[in-house]
Amino acid sequence: MLDLDSPKIPRPDGADFSVGFDLDLTLADTRAAIGAVYAAIAAETGVPIDIDAVVRRLGPPLEVELAYWFPPERIPAMAELYRALYPDVALPVTEAMPGAVAALEAVRAVGGRVVVVSGKNQRDTERTVRFLGLDVDTVVGGLFGADKGAALREHGARAYIGDHIGDVDAARAASAVAVAVATGAFDSAALTAYGADVVLPDLNAFPGWLTGFAAV
Repeated sequence: MLDLDSPKIPRPDGADFSVGFDLDLTLADTRAAIGAVYAAIAAETGVPIDIDAVVRRLGPPLEVELAYWFPPERIPAMAELYRALYPDVALPVTEAMPGAVAALEAVRAVGGRVVVVSGKNQRDTERTVRFLGLDVDTVVGGLFGADKGAALREHGARAYIGDHIGDVDAARAASAVAVAVATGAFDSAALTAYGADVVLPDLNAFPGWLTGFAAV
């Protein structure tokens, strides 16, 4: 876990809560990035990989996706290859999602702390946050779905924002408000049906929602 507490942005006295964010397709647009890594793996191994299918399924752990393309005995080596390729292949084509920077600024404006909890491994989660210059306090990688709950509880997250139904499970496990953004594989109807407390079209709508939430 990386603590990125930033003294350069003052917080009002009495700040006592955090807001958690997922990374891929919530704060970071990694579709081209992850697609590029899988394309490189396909080229190196000779195994055909449907990149569009990979990108449509973003969210679950790396090993889950690799299992679509490789037999079980090859998955550890392919995961190692993926992580070796990621910094040079993926980071240069990673972008912030629309509204990401403003969403983090909105949390600061109401005296909150920002916690990123991601299914991406710890090193690449940290690298992505740094590459995009995202102003966050804490980064926790390598967790998916309800397994994120312990990290969110540890850091006092009152809400968790993500694009995947697994992120709704994460919020539930942390007894936090599940805020879904329809910027990933699941549209607003699917996220609502799954039980998200709040569904936003994207992070551009987040600051307006947060203002009311922080006042409660």
